[in-house]
Amino acid sequence: MGGMIRGGQLDRSRQVALQVHEILRERILKVQLVPGTVLSRASLQLEFGVSQTPVRDALMRLQEEGLVEVYPQYATVVAKIDIDHARQAQFLRLSIELEAVRRLTETSPAETAAEMREILARQKLVASPETYDVFDNIDREFHRKLYEKTGIPQLWTNVRRQSVNLDRLRRLNLPMPGKMQTVLTDHEAIVEAIASGRAEDATAALRKHLSGTLSIIDLISAEFPDYILA
Repeated sequence: MGGMIRGGQLDRSRQVALQVHEILRERILKVQLVPGTVLSRASLQLEFGVSQTPVRDALMRLQEEGLVEVYPQYATVVAKIDIDHARQAQFLRLSIELEAVRRLTETSPAETAAEMREILARQKLVASPETYDVFDNIDREFHRKLYEKTGIPQLWTNVRRQSVNLDRLRRLNLPMPGKMQTVLTDHEAIVEAIASGRAEDATAALRKHLSGTLSIIDLISAEFPDYILA
């Protein structure tokens, strides 16, 4: 996975610093910018065609999220993946989504399952190494649907904000052999349990699914030792 920075087109009708932050954040979450990569302010100004202020503001936002480390008068570096933060994010997601699927099996099992089957069908079409990005985006859509159907969409926004280290771990895990098929199988089990109104089966399927990446953290750490915060 390379650390090369690629060009990004900015929409001048939107706040520039916010867009620079979004682009760099996405590159870090997708591990296009690997831990340890130095982010040159001058290079970023040149790439995006902006002044020093938007770049500085974007890097400050990334620092607040724990995605970069800023060394004054020296450099800004992409931070390593914090396993403790990833575990806490997984706990948060599990707590919310277990209750969400339990409620959905009681309130709208058929409707929820139908909408999630549509998402799952699209995800199956892109389960290949060439389309990791699309697969991952649809994966988030699948889980966001749980929040929307439960009537708690703002919590999805909060969870996403807390999940940056978990997302980076998942991105390292996704290309591993069999991972995408495991995700699809888990998703199918969740959907079918919801459709049948079986709350216990739905929560068990979700618990298994959300424990996947952290259950093999030792394997991920062995494969990418320089990416993980010791």
